[in-house]
Amino acid sequence: MLDYKLIEAFAMVIQEGSFEKAARALYITQSAVSQRVKLLEEFMGQILIARSSPPRPTPAGLKFLKHYHQVRCLEDDLFGDIDMPGNTGFTSIALGVNADSLAFWFLEAIHKFILQEKILLDIRVCDQEQTHQLLKGGEVMGCISTQDQPMQGCRIEYIESMNYHLMATPEFVSQWFPHGLTFDAVSIAPAVIFDRHDDLHHKLLGKALGKIPHTFPIHYVPSVEKFADFIKLGLAYGMLPAQQCIPLTRSGKMIDLMPDCNIQVKLFWHCWNLKSDLLEKLTKEISDNKSLISERVNSILFEPGLH
Repeated sequence: MLDYKLIEAFAMVIQEGSFEKAARALYITQSAVSQRVKLLEEFMGQILIARSSPPRPTPAGLKFLKHYHQVRCLEDDLFGDIDMPGNTGFTSIALGVNADSLAFWFLEAIHKFILQEKILLDIRVCDQEQTHQLLKGGEVMGCISTQDQPMQGCRIEYIESMNYHLMATPEFVSQWFPHGLTFDAVSIAPAVIFDRHDDLHHKLLGKALGKIPHTFPIHYVPSVEKFADFIKLGLAYGMLPAQQCIPLTRSGKMIDLMPDCNIQVKLFWHCWNLKSDLLEKLTKEISDNKSLISERVNSILFEPGLH
């Protein structure tokens, strides 16, 4: 039989990002955490944690991490059905969500579920094409992803599509794109991209120009609000979802550099295929709120004074 105290210590090291923080979370000493992880590795006959900074699970460790979270999920369902002494009633769920979904619709779509089920969210924000890696690695129970095929042991449901446009201020266009979006102009004009996993900008350039410069100036700004500010302030040009850029184009504050060319991002809900009441309810909540999500995704977000 597996000793779940050992597995819990291993999982907390990965979750907290260090042996010291895992010890604080478990209310034991750091040496006790190290000893438990060592005993688990000796029992399995292989290394489960790469001693990097922060510690990373090995391929075998990823399987243990997924197993741990699945067991916790089943335990939470059980404790929800049984009045356990000292039980606070809250259940923690780790989810992978892309930044735009979190900013525009995710919490609004599931807030009733959180209140009704007394859920504590542990949201990991990644690019929509990277969140599924968190699910695959067992770090989250569900995720919003662009992957259109279910991973092994998981199920999938289509949510909605978001359309992204390449935007810039009129002043920026006059300075950097006086002859339109050309290969030469793109090679020297400063762009803004969310992070190094975000490839929407490259996809649109490839679609619009047929080829992409090997290198071009890029600001990396992993904040939905500040990302849009970079474009509004004329510091760069970049990709914005339709609900952000439409009011700005109508007011003349921004120009769509390629009005006939945009990138459609289809979003899917992925979660483990477990017999878990909580996962079933969460999946149903997202499914039942598709009309609300569609409204939020396709609504126009007016800035103050823009009507």
